[in-house]
Amino acid sequence: MAETLYRDRWIECTSDALRIRGYYFPWGTKTVRYASVRAVRRLEIGALSGRARIWGTAHPRYWASLDPRRFSKKDALILDLGRFVRPFITPDDAAAVEAVLRERAPVPPG
Repeated sequence: MAETLYRDRWIECTSDALRIRGYYFPWGTKTVRYASVRAVRRLEIGALSGRARIWGTAHPRYWASLDPRRFSKKDALILDLGRFVRPFITPDDAAAVEAVLRERAPVPPG
């Protein structure tokens, strides 16, 4: 059984994978194995850079998972999975999720 390393309403990091609830319509969960994460980028979000987006995309390169409280958050993570569309997630504690990804996934430092 996988150990839970981090969990909030929409994001869960276990010992074997990252799970993004509300990624697929209407409530489907996307499971991302750590081995498939090529890079993770943390960014500060504002009114014009994703904070107002509850779910979906205005840019075909990024897909924002469902998060009705995104407007109150300051940081987001973008995951490069080697595909055209990159998940855009806003965990309650972005630093904690980024730390798990950097520890478990084969991503370059920084």
